[in-house]
Amino acid sequence: MSQVAVAILNWNGLAHLQTYLPDLVAYSDQATVYLIDNGSTDTSVDWVKANYPTVVPIVLQTNHGFCGGYNLGLEQLQEPYFILLNSDVRVTPNWISPMLALLESDPNIAACQPKLLDVNHTSRFEYAGASGGYLDRYGFPFCRGRIFQTVEEDHQQYEEAVPVHWASGAALMIRSSLYQSFGGFDTRFFAHMEEIDLCWRLRIAGYQIYCCPQSTVYHLGGGTLAVDNPRKTFLNVRNNLLMLYKNIPKRGRWKIILSKLTLDGIAGVYFLLGGKWKNTLAIIKGHWAFYTSSAAAREHTSPEQGKDTAHASLFGRSIVWQYYLKGRKKFSELEW
Repeated sequence: MSQVAVAILNWNGLAHLQTYLPDLVAYSDQATVYLIDNGSTDTSVDWVKANYPTVVPIVLQTNHGFCGGYNLGLEQLQEPYFILLNSDVRVTPNWISPMLALLESDPNIAACQPKLLDVNHTSRFEYAGASGGYLDRYGFPFCRGRIFQTVEEDHQQYEEAVPVHWASGAALMIRSSLYQSFGGFDTRFFAHMEEIDLCWRLRIAGYQIYCCPQSTVYHLGGGTLAVDNPRKTFLNVRNNLLMLYKNIPKRGRWKIILSKLTLDGIAGVYFLLGGKWKNTLAIIKGHWAFYTSSAAAREHTSPEQGKDTAHASLFGRSIVWQYYLKGRKKFSELEW
C-alpha cells in the first residue's frame, strides 16, 4: 500500500478527466489514484477503466454532494495521507513530495495545500486557494494572492511555507487519521466552505494548517458553479454563518454573526443595484436557512470551542474595510 491516496471526486466530469487525468497519473507514481464517482450519468467511469486501469474506481450510486461524496469514498481507503483533488486540476512533476515531506516533518501539521495557479493564466494565482487561505474576524475568506475579486500575479512573493487559517479543498493534503477522527466534512454544508470549517476545527484542537508553495498545481476553477452563480451565493452565505456559529467561542459569537448578517445585507443591496436580484434573493434564502439550522448546529459545535486560540489568531480586522475603504487590494498591503 502506498502512503498517499489521491482522491478525485467526480460527477459527470468526463471532459475534465480526459484533460487532466493523464498528467495526474504520470506524476503521481508514489501514490494510488482513486476516482470517487458521485452518481455520474455520463461515461466517465467506463472511460477511466478503459484508459487508466491503475486508477481505482469507487462508485457511489447517487450524488451526495462534495461533502458526502468525499466522506463516503474516503472511509474505504487505508493510506496514511489523503490528497483531495478537484478533477479540474493540472498537477506538475514532483507535486506530492514537498507536501508529504512537510507533513512528515511535524506531526502537529494536520493538512496543507500546494500553491494554486490559474490553468488559463499560468502566471496568476487561482481564486480558490492561491498561496494559502485566511479568515477575517467576520468569517470572510481571502488568500495570499487573492482578496475578493483581485487575483495577483505570481512573482514568487509568497514562496515561504507558512501556517495559514485554511487550505483549499481543490488540492487538500490531510492526515487520514485526523480526517476520519474529526468526522470529515460536515455534510450539512453540501458544498462550499466545508474545508474551511474542517481546518478551523483542526486548529481549535491545536493542529496547524500550512501552505506548501514548493508544490505547484494549476486549477481551472468554476467548473461546477461560477463565482456569481446564485446557487453558489446561497451556499456560501448559509455555510459561512453556520461555520461561524460552530467555531467561534460562545462569548461574543452572536456579536460577530450579527455583524456578518449586516455585511451580507450590504452585499445584497450591491447585487440588487447591479441587476443581480437572484443573488440578493440567494442571500435572503441563505440567512433563513441558517436560522432554521442554528438550533441543530448546537449539537455539532466543536468540543473545544471554548478555547479562543484559533479564533484569536484570525485576521483581527475587517477585510471588507481594508479592501473597499482603504484600497488594500493585495495580501502584502494588509494592516495586521
